[in-house]
Amino acid sequence: MSAGASLPVARIEAAPPRRPGARIALLLALVALALVPVLASGIGAPFLIVTATRILIFAIAALSLDLVLGYGAMVSFGHAAYVGLGAYAVAILSAHGIHDLLVQSAAALVVCALFALVTGAISLRTRGVYFIMITLAFGQMAFFFMVSLSAYGGDDGVSLDHRSRVLGARLIEGDVALFYLALGVLAVVFVALRLLVASRFGRVLRGIRENAVRMEAIGFPAFPYQLTAYVVAGAIAGLAGVLLANQAEFVSPAYMSWQRSGELIVMVVLGGMGTLVGAVAGAAALIAVEEGLAHFSEHWRLGLGLMLVLLVLLARGGIAGLTARLRGGRAA
Repeated sequence: MSAGASLPVARIEAAPPRRPGARIALLLALVALALVPVLASGIGAPFLIVTATRILIFAIAALSLDLVLGYGAMVSFGHAAYVGLGAYAVAILSAHGIHDLLVQSAAALVVCALFALVTGAISLRTRGVYFIMITLAFGQMAFFFMVSLSAYGGDDGVSLDHRSRVLGARLIEGDVALFYLALGVLAVVFVALRLLVASRFGRVLRGIRENAVRMEAIGFPAFPYQLTAYVVAGAIAGLAGVLLANQAEFVSPAYMSWQRSGELIVMVVLGGMGTLVGAVAGAAALIAVEEGLAHFSEHWRLGLGLMLVLLVLLARGGIAGLTARLRGGRAA
């Protein structure tokens, strides 16, 4: 028995192969993103900065969902609740005179982590469609709770007087400064999650995704690993909510709706589940297509739906899978 158990453990301990080409591509992508404000100013299109900031913010939220959906096979249909809680942390603290971004971010992290800990401990007692439904139920509970808070706008939402301050200074009042802040947060979150999924924890999480019974048989119980991933994902989504509140200068319960959770799932599936790069690409593609189609017709959702259906049918593995196959074809 011990000999049979040693082989899976050795595989878990093995380090993933290093791919310097992928790192160079990521670095080039980061540099290209950093040049967006320069390009927008050069062509006289400041709205591109706002759109790019939205892409970065939702990419952070999509990365957090990819941790539980792509690597943990946990289909959370209430993930937008954490984005909304992070946004309301900014609105509620601002209403009480606390405008510091660091304090608001810390509060969002704590609230979202606690909410994920409680709801995750309950939700992970279920499997399959029951897990989907219970996460949806918790998300809707948070949604209707915020709707009932008339002191903070209720269903109409609440506007912020100004953006958050950093140590008393108004460093992110401009759209360009907020863009670079979102870019920096995205880079930190991406690197942190990349290290996490490449660690022993990440390999165990992927093993649980493939066969939870076998992983438990060799000494890796699924519940604590899945719950930890669930809490980490909720906290990261809360950071996205903090940035979203500052970008829009408005907070609404609509941020927490099940439709928003569905959009996050679409981003992850569109980009490619279980690939961090895919989550970012999916967020960028979905928002870019939305903005592009909206300029041509008010029925843009129909065109978006058709494009998504075709992509799912023709590009298995999403954008990341399609890119990998094209790269492999060129190499062959």
